[in-house]
Amino acid sequence: MAEVITMPRLSDTMTEGKVAKWHKKIGDKVKEGDILAEIETDKAVQDFESEVEGTLLYVGVEEGGAAAVDSVLAIIGNEGEDISGLTGGAAAPAATSEEKKSEEQPKTEAPAAESAAAEVPAGVEVITMPRLSDTMTEGKVAKWHKNVGDTVKEGDLLAEIETDKAVQDFESEFNGVLLKQGVEEGGAAPVDSVLAIIGPAGTDVSAVGAPKAAAQSSEKPAEQKAEAKTEEKAAPAANSSSSDRVAISPLAKKMAQDKGVDINSVQGSGENGRIVKKDIENYQPSQAKPAASAPAASAAAQVAVNFVQGEDTETQNSQVRNVIAKRLSESKFSAPHYYLMVEINMDKAIEARKEINSLPDTKISFNDMIIKATAIALRKHPQVNSSWAGDKIIHRGNINIGVAVAIPDGLVVPVLKNTDQMSYTQISASVKDMASRAKNKGLKANEMEGSTFSISNLGMFGIETFTSIINQPNSAILSVGAIIEKPIVKNGQIVVGNTMKLSLACDHRVVDGATGAEFLQTLRTYLENPLTLLL
Repeated sequence: MAEVITMPRLSDTMTEGKVAKWHKKIGDKVKEGDILAEIETDKAVQDFESEVEGTLLYVGVEEGGAAAVDSVLAIIGNEGEDISGLTGGAAAPAATSEEKKSEEQPKTEAPAAESAAAEVPAGVEVITMPRLSDTMTEGKVAKWHKNVGDTVKEGDLLAEIETDKAVQDFESEFNGVLLKQGVEEGGAAPVDSVLAIIGPAGTDVSAVGAPKAAAQSSEKPAEQKAEAKTEEKAAPAANSSSSDRVAISPLAKKMAQDKGVDINSVQGSGENGRIVKKDIENYQPSQAKPAASAPAASAAAQVAVNFVQGEDTETQNSQVRNVIAKRLSESKFSAPHYYLMVEINMDKAIEARKEINSLPDTKISFNDMIIKATAIALRKHPQVNSSWAGDKIIHRGNINIGVAVAIPDGLVVPVLKNTDQMSYTQISASVKDMASRAKNKGLKANEMEGSTFSISNLGMFGIETFTSIINQPNSAILSVGAIIEKPIVKNGQIVVGNTMKLSLACDHRVVDGATGAEFLQTLRTYLENPLTLLL
């Protein structure tokens, strides 16, 4: 009689096993004690021996596949024996689950069909909340640049949309009159919901998007009055936040970057002082605004909290702050962090920086040197430049380093694409440009995506050592401390030296301790001997 062999529990924490290799094929004779397969558990790969004799009639898990403990692994019996009754029972649950999926499918498609059925008058265009980043689920209208009844032309700035990463200008692609604002200034709405409606003047669009509006208004009718004061307080905060951004058209911004023009020093001639193409073309350095350095200082002042004795105050979270909280919590509680620390002698790096900065039109920072050294070290240790993806590890083909930048709302991580192929001067210029635009909320969403490794530097604040939370989907983040002058032992003598501490936070699912340590050793070699970067 056929015997059903189930997936064994080979460790006390094992919940499923993976068949690393089958040693027997269907039709092979099996003796008691023969190795049937190699089973990969959560701790090791173990040989699994047969306890019965007969012919291997059925394989329940393919080589490389996984199955839960106690599920059917194999069936052994007499050659030619009918085992349809044993295999049929195992296949039934899968068919049932497929039936459930097919039954549930119409339910998820029904709302989409209803929303698509809404009638839109002729000549009217419904503008939906755009998805401005790959992780964006809702957007917040930081500021409307057009009011209901205003004429809108293609290319006009319609609104400023705050995503989970930055505030971006949103331009109209249509001509007409703004007939409806689907989201109030300071309010948020899900991606693909109605943001605005543009069409011929006088068109009735009250029915467009009405079901959603009715549902929202009926949710909390009793709380509308109570929330009115809160909204009034919140709206000016959003306005003041966005007003410190430089209003500039995309074309003018690109021209300014190409010409190396500081947009903070340009006087805009467009609507509401917006900088347009002709302002960049006609710009003269003498036109610099007196308060060109003010934006960074004023932005920092906005987050300052006034202390009032005996009075508690509240600050409404921005979209960026909410997403930072969510992502860091997910990373900290889902990725098993561990930390490696090393102290580096920076004497030669200091001398190398002096020589590099003595060249004409060249000025790099220690942070630029660390970024360059890290990128080259990642070439030699590709496992650190990898990501966890559930049942597999993705080894990234490009080295894209994210550099943490503090902004009034929290933290953003602009990305240097293909960092290992960049020179010191290219890294320096890119970091300065992105950091400046990050503080003015001028970064594009695609400039904050695609990082494979991240660096956070608090050395400029005098912090000697600290640890960071991994910026997923990265598998590691480097924390850089301050360069400290102190006594060190060199060639058996106590001398004055300059040291810097680095801390590497690793995701243990991807980067083992030895791998992380080897990466730090390579990085230390590059920083203590900067000439090796040229080899």
